[in-house]
Amino acid sequence: MTFANEYEKLDWDDISMSIYSKTSKDVERALCKEKRNLEDFKALISPAAEPYLEKMAQMSYALTRKRFGNTVSLYIPLYLSNLCANACTYCGFSMENRIKRKTLDVNEIKLEIKAIKAMKFDSVLLVTGEHETKVGMKYFREMVPVIKEQFNYLAMEVQPLDQEEYAELKTLGLDAVMVYQETYHPKTYGEHHLRGNKTDFLYRLETPDRLASAGIDKIGIGALIGLEEWRTDCFYVAAHLDYLERTYWKTRYSISFPRLRPCEGALQPKSVMTDKQLVQLICAYRLLNPEVELSLSTRESESFRDHVFPIGITSMSAASKTQPGGYAEGKEELEQFEISDERSAQSVEQMIRNRGFDPVWRDWHSAYSG
Repeated sequence: MTFANEYEKLDWDDISMSIYSKTSKDVERALCKEKRNLEDFKALISPAAEPYLEKMAQMSYALTRKRFGNTVSLYIPLYLSNLCANACTYCGFSMENRIKRKTLDVNEIKLEIKAIKAMKFDSVLLVTGEHETKVGMKYFREMVPVIKEQFNYLAMEVQPLDQEEYAELKTLGLDAVMVYQETYHPKTYGEHHLRGNKTDFLYRLETPDRLASAGIDKIGIGALIGLEEWRTDCFYVAAHLDYLERTYWKTRYSISFPRLRPCEGALQPKSVMTDKQLVQLICAYRLLNPEVELSLSTRESESFRDHVFPIGITSMSAASKTQPGGYAEGKEELEQFEISDERSAQSVEQMIRNRGFDPVWRDWHSAYSG
């Protein structure tokens, strides 16, 4: 049994119709509950909930502070390679894009680590394009231990792997994996994933099951907002989270909110999400699940991040570069997509302190467990 079994019971059109048919009474009923379910979540992400955004934000703020205190964790992505064997319509690393390709060797990685450590980060997210022959397990076996020596918490966002491979990487120091389905609509998924292993919708869908079975501490999920109708896609994320927490209750989970950003061969979003709607979605996830970690990246503008993070966000990236060698060399022509918040890590740290919050550089769970 995997999430695929539950996924087959869900009907996209029925869910979409149910979301858009929610009324103000459904929203008020959801807001009055102490514990909310997926049906309540539909109401909270529906158009009917938009007039209740202020109340949702206040409740989300209170729940977040109760569970996470006045803290915000900071992490930084470390791009190891932009080689990719997939053709995806929305990604700057797509194999069909004519960009310079680079994979960092151990000496180049050490230079990146030096630059990152100088910014105080102790939590790093390793990112690569999906190229299993040149940037696969052989490469990870060599590089993960080198990087883990320097960081308390090590996450990865790479191609989906088998359970045994995740278990091996855990022994080498891997703590977390982010794997986004991009869209839960199979037809739309096929339209945007044209060549390569990423065309396998089901294998990607079942990746969190393999991760949890391998004992990975934290799993990050989400949808690429803009590929499909965002409310329905984000409901599927909530349903996926609900399944994972019921099935693998020892694992921690996080949700991210990536909106399509400009990149090489840029794709226009099918479904545009406004800033106000993103705030609504963040609040809805928090009201559904007070325990889940919610992450906001530098895809979003500094003004938006400054005003929104207290409402429900628990972790933020800062000073991000989306190209291999970006911290030591700064070659922008290799980047995956354009970031929006270009502030330094020190500027983001100071902003957080100015808002009355404490920036956390070390993941609490790993530190607590010794």
